[in-house]
Amino acid sequence: MRHTISVLVENKFGVLSRVSGLFSGRGYNIESLSVGETIDPQISIMTIVTSGDDWVIEQIDKQLNKLIDVIKVVDMKELDHVEREMVLIKVAPRAEDKAEVLRIAEIFRGRIVDSSQKTYTIEVTGDEKKIAAIVDILKPMGIKEFVRTGKIAIAREGLKKY
Repeated sequence: MRHTISVLVENKFGVLSRVSGLFSGRGYNIESLSVGETIDPQISIMTIVTSGDDWVIEQIDKQLNKLIDVIKVVDMKELDHVEREMVLIKVAPRAEDKAEVLRIAEIFRGRIVDSSQKTYTIEVTGDEKKIAAIVDILKPMGIKEFVRTGKIAIAREGLKKY
């Protein structure tokens, strides 16, 4: 089962290496990883997506909490939360498909962040299903390249998961 784990860490040299080394040293896979500073520049937040049964996730949690620079570990599966990814898709449509690509971008609330005579670069933000859907729809239009962020997540305030 996939889990999104939020890890609050001290913003110090080598922390990312120690966290990723913990995963690789135990044979656990990181499906996506996103890291950024919090409002306090001395603290960063890592959002890690990984898979495993309850025992594996418990081991990951325990091992992360043993690292000196780790402040807090939260499995978002336990919380009602919002998660998003962002993708940049470079499409090189045929002339007759250019209007359709723009229409698709609009339907998915994407925006054109760059264009040339032959390509459009579309930015789309959303959950994993939304990203997968627009990629599938644009494939026949001529996706030239795409890059994707890792998942980021934040707990909803004051709501309980039912």
